[in-house]
Amino acid sequence: MNAPRLLSIACLLALAVGSMAAVLSGAAYLERLLPGGLPLGNALVALGLVAAAAAAWRLAPRRTWAAGVSGIVLLLAAAWLPVSTALAGNLALNFSDDRGSTWLVFSLGLLLAILVSLAWATFAAWRCAIRARRR
Repeated sequence: MNAPRLLSIACLLALAVGSMAAVLSGAAYLERLLPGGLPLGNALVALGLVAAAAAAWRLAPRRTWAAGVSGIVLLLAAAWLPVSTALAGNLALNFSDDRGSTWLVFSLGLLLAILVSLAWATFAAWRCAIRARRR
């Protein structure tokens, strides 16, 4: 694995950790509205999910099952905000009825898929590096 690829993976992971840390801090600035009415906190969550999924996709060796699954998870992460706003019916993600439960299951499932794809991509990259050294 070359240095630019490793740097891009590190930057994506730093972006994911930074955005999630900001959201978990619960700071008041997260409620500020971006142009168009989207709260900053919702944008940061979407950014963090996409960055983590992109890091897994970038880390996975090409033409492997890990890369394919990571690509699908990346597409799902990119769809998180549109799906969330469609379920809520608003940009603030205020839910009513059973849609909140559906959203929670979708969000937690996506988070689990991202973590599993990161672990799988890491293992696949490690295994690929070991095989390359043996040659």
